[in-house]
Amino acid sequence: MESTIIGEFDTRRGAELAVEHVVQECGVPRGDVFVQPVGNANTVGTQPSGSDVKAAPAPEGRQKLEGPIEVSVDFHGDAPEKIADALRSAGAKTVRTK
Repeated sequence: MESTIIGEFDTRRGAELAVEHVVQECGVPRGDVFVQPVGNANTVGTQPSGSDVKAAPAPEGRQKLEGPIEVSVDFHGDAPEKIADALRSAGAKTVRTK
């Protein structure tokens, strides 16, 4: 069964982690996993994390916190819940199937 499973993430770090989970743990080819902003704005998510967090007390404004990041997975199998669980475990705030 073919479907697209989509997870929304507040951080770039969560989205990147989700890609690794889906590829390594679920065996999805990397070419079937896509990362993009939910809207038209360039963004690293809605919350800073990982390399986006500055050690200085006041960030310099280089972050683009314009909206969530979407990870979509083109899935060709019988167990889409495994992909959805991997997205959730990486921090997806919502998961849907299209």
